[in-house]
Amino acid sequence: MLAVRRRWPSRTGRVVPNGTVRVASGQGCRQTPSSSPMAMPDLLSLPFFRPFTPQAVAPLSAQARWRSCEAGQTVIEAGDDAPDVYFVVQGTLRVATRSIGGHEIILNEIGPGALFGEIAAIDGAKRSAGIVAVTKTQLCVIAAGPFLEFALSTRDATLHLMKTLAALVREKDKRIFELSVLATRPRLIALLLRLARPREDSGLIVSPPRPHHELAAMIGTRREVVTRTLAGLQRDGLLEPMRGGLLLPRPQALRAELDAAWANAPAR
Repeated sequence: MLAVRRRWPSRTGRVVPNGTVRVASGQGCRQTPSSSPMAMPDLLSLPFFRPFTPQAVAPLSAQARWRSCEAGQTVIEAGDDAPDVYFVVQGTLRVATRSIGGHEIILNEIGPGALFGEIAAIDGAKRSAGIVAVTKTQLCVIAAGPFLEFALSTRDATLHLMKTLAALVREKDKRIFELSVLATRPRLIALLLRLARPREDSGLIVSPPRPHHELAAMIGTRREVVTRTLAGLQRDGLLEPMRGGLLLPRPQALRAELDAAWANAPAR
């Protein structure tokens, strides 16, 4: 079960109370000029294409488009039928869908190296979830046709796509099991560790800091429960609020607590 966030308006293009800029799919992101310092025309810089030779990915290079999005801008909307495949070069994006009542359900956050849109490219169905930039983001976009042509061009390419999808299924299974059997505190710890990045001095940091209602929507609980649990982690010296983020000064202790929770969880 997943908790829900605030009600989304339909595609209006205006700013909603939580500050997210709602725009039609793709309109918020701009094409990155080839002369821009952000431009990255080499597909081999993307993790998905690293196993392949320059010659193998050359046909796709001319098809690739590079886009940049500001924080809060919509990349795709749930229900869209444009079957492009997106590769995250830099930045963080939120994956979310809507309930029948119009409330947002946060499914995941993804960062550099991730790809999305491959499912719609394969089955031709409409987008099952929407994607919104959490931070300034750069994306590589490839149309479904050229992407599938590449994926089916050789046995190695097809197997690589299959392994990518298999890893996605495994991660989804783990998240579902996590929501089903872990208590709130270890679920929140697992989420914070996923969101965190290494800090220059020591420890990890979750930046930008996520509002408590968003954290709640990601682990299937209520905002006030997240607030109490974060306070408990702070009392235990495992979390320190700071300007621009949440510091996790003892990530090893958090991982040990999470491992213990998994060890005591019901068998799969």
